[in-house]
Amino acid sequence: MAEKRLIAVVGATGAQGGGLVRAILKDAQGGFAVRAITRDANSAKAKAIAQQGAQVAFGDLDDEASLVKALSGAHGAYFVTNFWEHFSPDKEQAQARNLAAAAKHAGVKHVIWSTLEDTRRWVPLADARMPTLMGRFKVPHLDAKGEADAYFREAGVPTTFLLTSFYWDNLIHFGMGPKPMGGKLAFTLPMGEAKLAGIAAEDIGKCAYGIFRKGTETIGKAIGIAGEHLTGAQMAAALATALGREVVYNAVTPEQYRSFGFPGAEDLGNMFQFYAEFEDYFCAARSVDGSRALNPELQSFSDWLAGNRERIPLA
Repeated sequence: MAEKRLIAVVGATGAQGGGLVRAILKDAQGGFAVRAITRDANSAKAKAIAQQGAQVAFGDLDDEASLVKALSGAHGAYFVTNFWEHFSPDKEQAQARNLAAAAKHAGVKHVIWSTLEDTRRWVPLADARMPTLMGRFKVPHLDAKGEADAYFREAGVPTTFLLTSFYWDNLIHFGMGPKPMGGKLAFTLPMGEAKLAGIAAEDIGKCAYGIFRKGTETIGKAIGIAGEHLTGAQMAAALATALGREVVYNAVTPEQYRSFGFPGAEDLGNMFQFYAEFEDYFCAARSVDGSRALNPELQSFSDWLAGNRERIPLA
């Protein structure tokens, strides 16, 4: 029997990486083994992954040497960074540089870099339709990732650029679920009538596994994924069906959303404005059929709600 190709996964205890780890472990005959890279190999989540059959290795995104060691012997690697952990584009880009350099040093044959668009290609800093943030970004958590794509190209790392979508899991963990308003539940988005490309976080990892299974044909390409493209009104209707309560779509403006005052409100207000104003591009870049070809278990929003409705906080 041929030796299994090892896939090293950054963020293995998180949403995206965890989905990939589970997909690899579930497919015992798939020809892949998995190594979870984590800052805390002794955490409960890391120990649980090890018990399921994954290797676990220490790796710190701020420490290139630790990443080189963690990637040693890996055929492939999945890289993701978490802007919302620190709210620093500079830190996120430094981590992406470390990942690219470590992958090059370790000789990784196929990297999947979880990225997003640099919105400044569509909305230059001088464009006043949305405010410039942090002095040099329109949507910091998108722009920083998109700009970091160049690090992988410049290092000569064989990379597939995975364009992700809005996580439906944000309704659970990010405070974006419906909230009481006048005896009803209101689902608030600054998207007008535009469609939002969304996906279950678990399916991101499963799609990534599909990319690794395809081999080298996606190297150098950008692959966009989504479970469904829905308007805010369609999402509210699906929520109403799943929750058994009236849910109205509260279509605020991007300006109103930016004024909400929670950490990251301006960033997210700009993000949703970009998604709405460039809906045709953004959705076209994220084919649902293409995503299902990578991941036959791809969930629709209603599918995801059926399994997660009780986890959505409504207060």
